[in-house]
Amino acid sequence: MAEGCGVIAVCGHEAAYGRALEGLVDPEVAVVPNGRELFRSISARLRRGEETVVVPMTLGRDPELVADTARTLRAVPGGERAPTVLAEPFGTAQHLVGWLRAAAGRVPEASALLVTAPSGDPFEDAELYRIAALVRRYGRHALVEVAFTGGDPGPAEGVRRCRLLGAERVMLLPAGFALPEEPEVTGGDPLPVDRAGPLVSASSLRRVLAERVADARRRWREHGDDGIAAGLTAAENHGHSHTHPPGEGHDHGHPHDHGTGHTHTHPHPSADGAGQVIRSIA
Repeated sequence: MAEGCGVIAVCGHEAAYGRALEGLVDPEVAVVPNGRELFRSISARLRRGEETVVVPMTLGRDPELVADTARTLRAVPGGERAPTVLAEPFGTAQHLVGWLRAAAGRVPEASALLVTAPSGDPFEDAELYRIAALVRRYGRHALVEVAFTGGDPGPAEGVRRCRLLGAERVMLLPAGFALPEEPEVTGGDPLPVDRAGPLVSASSLRRVLAERVADARRRWREHGDDGIAAGLTAAENHGHSHTHPPGEGHDHGHPHDHGTGHTHTHPHPSADGAGQVIRSIA
């Protein structure tokens, strides 16, 4: 992967906490879930004096994985952390749209598409609906539905919906690293269900991973940026803490390394379209 550099692929639910990457990455890449296993893997490599690059293995729906990884890296003792660099995530939502559009382009136009991914939190699942809508908008398939393994609607329910909407054949498109299992659909007339190959092939996965590592090492060498500060903010504007009724702002503080924080009010449009004033308290 990179001479003299340890690489850790940290995984969340999109990669089944690492199980979905088995046999797909180079043997020297450590594949771990976030938390204690990541901390231990970093510490072991640093004791051997290795520079380490950590790549969050999200396809763009799990910014919390990036932020959680950054928090774990920040917890590594300062004297050991310097050669530990947080790379950009493996993929973004824009990458995911592109990968799904490429996969959809190989599916006969008459088939319905069922975009299937492991279920996450409500905001991650809502993001998949947005992504599927873009795949439909810029593709040639009239019917594009969404299903979640371990969530609602599940793949079997997704296939039933496709059948009710007039589909005669369904193609499962994985929006995660693992292939979805073919669902057992009961009731009604049988509907042929096919399953596309992996969203990202093993060769492409290794290439993208190598690119993320190379970019992170270059950023560290040229700018001294370990990526942790940026990673800590990856999940901002994601989740309940940034969901408010129209016309209501909120105050909240953000911690800073110098021990102080600031409070600000996000602008929200009022009835006449004017935004509220942003105020900042140092």
